[in-house]
Amino acid sequence: MSRRTRVPEFPIPLREHGVPLHRAAYDALRGAILEGRLRPGARLPSTRDLAQQFGLARGTVVAAFDQLAAEGYIVGRRGSGTFVTRDLPDAWLQAKPPGATRRARARAPHLSRWGAGLDGTKNPFAGSGALRPFTAHLPALDVFPHEAWSRMVARAARRAVGTRLADIDIRGVRALREAIAEHLRVARGVSCSAEQVIVTPSVQQALDITARLVLDPGDRAWIEDPGYVGVRPVLEGVGAELVPLPIDGGGIDVAAGIERAPDARFAYVTPAHQAPLGFTLSIERRLALLDWAAARGAWIFEDDYDSEFRYEGHPLAALQGLDGAGVVVHAGSFSKTLSPALRLAYVIVPDALLDRFVTAKSVLDRFTPPLAQMALAEFMGEGHFVSHLRRMRELYAERRATLLEALASELGDAVEVIGSNAGLHLCVWLPPGVDDRAAASALAAHSVVATPLSPHAIRPLQRGGLLLGFAAFKPARLRAAAVAMGKALAPLLRDRGRI
Repeated sequence: MSRRTRVPEFPIPLREHGVPLHRAAYDALRGAILEGRLRPGARLPSTRDLAQQFGLARGTVVAAFDQLAAEGYIVGRRGSGTFVTRDLPDAWLQAKPPGATRRARARAPHLSRWGAGLDGTKNPFAGSGALRPFTAHLPALDVFPHEAWSRMVARAARRAVGTRLADIDIRGVRALREAIAEHLRVARGVSCSAEQVIVTPSVQQALDITARLVLDPGDRAWIEDPGYVGVRPVLEGVGAELVPLPIDGGGIDVAAGIERAPDARFAYVTPAHQAPLGFTLSIERRLALLDWAAARGAWIFEDDYDSEFRYEGHPLAALQGLDGAGVVVHAGSFSKTLSPALRLAYVIVPDALLDRFVTAKSVLDRFTPPLAQMALAEFMGEGHFVSHLRRMRELYAERRATLLEALASELGDAVEVIGSNAGLHLCVWLPPGVDDRAAASALAAHSVVATPLSPHAIRPLQRGGLLLGFAAFKPARLRAAAVAMGKALAPLLRDRGRI
């Protein structure tokens, strides 16, 4: 465009009521650019010429030019003038269709080996989205103590004023940490003070922080096999070499660990109710595990999974209560005792690791949101938590018994039940040769959810198995699901001559 060429007419009046003149000039010029009346690469008249052409003060046009330049619509070239940019910013701001890229030759961003392995098909926590029998790991949400909890939340909200809304102790609300310490001393035989209690959103975070603090790339770590699916990606993320150890009726095989990897720096265990098989770690193996860790300077992460619910025999105290060397990091969650939606857990950290653990948590997420902590502290302080646990033990015992009777009625000896004396689920071994993934798919076609055991294992299992959750479902639903299970598995069992 030559210096004599006039800019197209402004599409809005420059003296529109309530619109500053520099904004009106900006809007008009930007509109002309976007509509193509001022084409990409076109040269604009000088601010002096434009001001004269439209009867504006030069400063008004300069302000409009400055805004257009700041947003990338025009660009000034020394000695040449001002031009409409060839790549307009609006083209970059428009929403792109899914999967589209901005530049055809753009390279895919780099991912670490660990990050590249975390595609959606390998998400260990992906759920079906539907609450159907036998979904595992869920408490009885239908009998959650809504009224008492609502009162505690309302009370906490009313009291959340002044310093309570300020930045709190990274370890968590003091009253809650005191309540947790007292409960664990009485119920689980844990030896700790409130100073050692750190509130986290999940046991998973406690495990992640611990692994970062005590493991370097290449360090060896014992894990249960089959075991909790969430532990593998955490330990692999810090570069640990995993040492899978077999599980039998006495829990993790400590002797096998000492034989295969005596120099390991870390052991992850679920001694109260082994995840997923449900066995309890024997007292002999507990002592052997503690002796090994103390002698080797290793750490033990005790996930106190499903420890609150036991239906046969007397529960053993927590492994941490037997620890005289300060090598056990003890963690538990309120997700199984109350509700997963609370997102509250705790970790008891040995003194030698405590300051570093607090610092690490502050680096990673600052602190766990306090309002739910305040409500839970009130809930525990008034005795509601202990009362709820007592009611749930009775309720879950009834639902467990219903499922055991229904399985015996519908499947007989075609499956072998294990790990049923504690927790929120039980396991069944399938006949040799029956693929548990195929069995789970057959059940899903009958609207029954069952988790196959094989994804929990690093080494191939000798038999396939299924996890069957019972805690979240009323007896009638459990019986109906058992009937559907019998029908769904009949073709697979018939092929193996079991029915």
